[in-house]
Amino acid sequence: MTDILEQPTGRETEPQQRVDAWLRDFEAALSARDVEAAAGMFAIDSFWRDLVAFTWNLKTVEGRDEIAGMLRERLDDADPRRFRSTEPPTSDDGVISAWIAFDTAVGRCEGHLRLTDEGAWTLLTTLQELKGHEEGKGPRRPRGTTHGADPNRVTWSEQRDAEDRELGYTRQPYVVIVGGGQGGIALGARMRQLGIPALVLDKHDRPGDQWRGRYKSLCLHDPVWYDHLPYLPFPDNWPVFAPKDKIGDWLEMYTRVMEVPYWSKTLCTSASYDEQAQEWTVRVERDGEPLVLRPKQLVIATGMSGKPNMPSFPGMDRFLGEQHHSSAHPGPDAYAGKKAVVIGANNSAHDICGALWEVGADVTMVQRSSTHIVKSESLMDLGLGDLYSERALAAGTTTHKADLTFASLPYRIMHEFQIPVYQKIRERDADFYDRLEKAGFQHDWGDDGSGLFMKYLRRASGYYIDVGASELVANGDIKLAHGNVRELTETSVILEDCTELDADLVVYATGYGSMNGWVADLIGQDVADKVGKCWGLGSETTKDPGPWEGEQRNMWKPTRQEGLWFHGGNLHQSRHYSLYLALQLKARYEGIPTPVYGLQEVHHLS
Repeated sequence: MTDILEQPTGRETEPQQRVDAWLRDFEAALSARDVEAAAGMFAIDSFWRDLVAFTWNLKTVEGRDEIAGMLRERLDDADPRRFRSTEPPTSDDGVISAWIAFDTAVGRCEGHLRLTDEGAWTLLTTLQELKGHEEGKGPRRPRGTTHGADPNRVTWSEQRDAEDRELGYTRQPYVVIVGGGQGGIALGARMRQLGIPALVLDKHDRPGDQWRGRYKSLCLHDPVWYDHLPYLPFPDNWPVFAPKDKIGDWLEMYTRVMEVPYWSKTLCTSASYDEQAQEWTVRVERDGEPLVLRPKQLVIATGMSGKPNMPSFPGMDRFLGEQHHSSAHPGPDAYAGKKAVVIGANNSAHDICGALWEVGADVTMVQRSSTHIVKSESLMDLGLGDLYSERALAAGTTTHKADLTFASLPYRIMHEFQIPVYQKIRERDADFYDRLEKAGFQHDWGDDGSGLFMKYLRRASGYYIDVGASELVANGDIKLAHGNVRELTETSVILEDCTELDADLVVYATGYGSMNGWVADLIGQDVADKVGKCWGLGSETTKDPGPWEGEQRNMWKPTRQEGLWFHGGNLHQSRHYSLYLALQLKARYEGIPTPVYGLQEVHHLS
């Protein structure tokens, strides 16, 4: 009787049987090189997102025809096999979801499958490691010493000292990473673990100074569960929203503990690519010493907030007060009792306005276009809680699984999943939004009501995660003005509607330009135009012009310039996508063929 009760029911086994059957038939079609049969196992409206496993690219193919086209070019080389589920599938509202694993000719892979009655709706495939080039972790972790007597013993510290003396001097790095913030550091850690000679270059005195130098009230707006770096997660008692100086200290510690090869006080002055030699000439000044590096691969990791958009308004040259971009804002202390005008109404503008109000400044925010606001508590609960929270961890959703879950939603349909979330937030915080709009704040929910995440992915601007400043706007403590700036006088800012705002301080919270702006400065405008705009999806929404790209423009994948890569984004993206960039670089370092499928076309220059 007990044995009978413990047998799984038909309802429990049906999802597993359907997933097993699909994977078996899919692998059979792939093994037989029957592309049409394999593509026919997908729904008519379907999406296959591949992160390096098949395409040596970050590429989403949509519909049976595009899937078949990719397989015709990539199936023989990829030679996939051993498809299997890795845990019991789940079923919800007619959709079966399954975690899967498989091998290719050169790698071990993981993925996610969603099945409907029509076939596969979404498929995610990701390369996780290269066979024969695995990281030294778990059972492959290094011993750290060689036991026994050895008169020629070289200690760990001696090995590190020798590397510091040699790398970049007598031995060239294979990869140079320009930018030593969280992105460059995370990628540098992956380079170390994969055994790729690399250098991370940064102009600041110490790792983490990129954060320490920002305005003093700055804290992360994303919660701790979303922000871990590779290999070394934050401890369990780390604050939910880390202050900037604490993040700076963590990055400095992480750089040392993870043995990231990091050159501080290093300014990269120019770079050029030799097509014949297939290598870069990178000129730097390290603590005043001119040096030339000759890597094969160059990664721009200066960050999405790296190239300030500094406006040029008439009269800026005659303004007698202090003016600067938000990235150079030193904090509020010097402006107590002063009149401050902040141009902009997104994250930095709100943070700076709030901090200035706290020290007794008279603050006016100039809103030039509508902004999406979401309260931090609501975002944590409704927007992130199922994937990145203590609740998610208790339900068995690890950071790795959360990252792959988020990656498994194709960008084409991601907004459809986000719209209901922000509808709930709108209802939950209806009184807050009513008070904000009554105060005159121009609020939006994104072009299609999909809220913050899609605005971030499409344009990386136009939003604020409210940690308190919106309440100051709603109750009038932070004054509001609207419209574009016409000019500055000696003592004021004049808007296009002739509104005059007296000012001792003007802060330009006017955002940042595309990362290829750094390429123009470092390499040349011709190469910047060759690779084109970074970031955005081509969604044809505000500030994200079409045509549809399907993936983030130029990020973490091959570009139109051989040997040039871009790495950036928030801490989550620095963690997750650094893996796929690192594996692409490792394959090239080891001489593994990497034929790229679907290299991105260039439709916009900036």
